[in-house]
Amino acid sequence: MREIERKYLVENLDFISEASSSYVIAQGYLNSDPDRSVRIRKTSEGGFITVKGTSSENGMSRFEWEKPLSTKEVDALLPLCEEGTIIKDRYLVPFKGKVFEVDVFKGANKGLILAEIELDDEEESFEKPEWLGAEVTSDPRYYNLYLSKNPYNQWG
Repeated sequence: MREIERKYLVENLDFISEASSSYVIAQGYLNSDPDRSVRIRKTSEGGFITVKGTSSENGMSRFEWEKPLSTKEVDALLPLCEEGTIIKDRYLVPFKGKVFEVDVFKGANKGLILAEIELDDEEESFEKPEWLGAEVTSDPRYYNLYLSKNPYNQWG
């Protein structure tokens, strides 16, 4: 139940031709407390309810609990979410034995493209594709929770 991931800015759209699949995500927060956020996420096949705990000091790991929901359940819960729904296209991009999840944000976060990679260990090494930019793992401004309240297009 511990998630370990690293997050990066993406420098260009070259990843799209390497993607194995893509889908649209809509997500909102029933509780936006960073110590215990509760997220509802909708995809074309249903969705999930996810509880996340406080991030570690370096931003790489935190508690995460997730359960699948039916489309009917997601559609009932999304309207109860706080303001600041996030809409994004997610691309799954395999690269040298790993899969990067690349999110192309829409709406108030349009222009932001982030890549995440889940790891088994904080010290695990992996190769980085050329389109991967600066690491922002420890910068809380790039957490979806922050973006739901402080959209990218409103940054100075």
